[in-house]
Amino acid sequence: MSYKTDYKIDGFFEYVVPPLEGFWWQDGIIGVDYSQKDSFNWISAIRLPDFVSQKDFVWAVETASKKKNLDCSAAEFLTVDEGLCVQIMHVGSYDSEPESVKLMDEFIAANGYENDFSDVRLHHEICLSDPRKTTAEKWKTVIRHPIRKKI
Repeated sequence: MSYKTDYKIDGFFEYVVPPLEGFWWQDGIIGVDYSQKDSFNWISAIRLPDFVSQKDFVWAVETASKKKNLDCSAAEFLTVDEGLCVQIMHVGSYDSEPESVKLMDEFIAANGYENDFSDVRLHHEICLSDPRKTTAEKWKTVIRHPIRKKI
């Protein structure tokens, strides 16, 4: 919303806010164990256009904190380089994701790769549907997993 203020961002152009993304992990578990959903940790993220810098992000956080009287201190400016990944378009409820992950794992193995989860390479979801406006069987979620060539 900087274009509605005196603050100007170099290279700014109006854009549609991308969908919500999430990076998920479970302490002590490599990959994802859907049977232990209560142990999930996550980072929610919204992709920013390349013209947004760390300085612009700091300005936005400070402005939102003051104008909306919000505690935005947990907001972070992250740069993520995921490297080699495989992804699938999952259609359905979040509870049925293991079926899509199984298909991904079969594809990975059949093509000479393996999952490559770590502290920085996480289960990644991009939520394309708004669960408030769409029935669960029609939710669309991109699921992305880091992979590496099998040794």
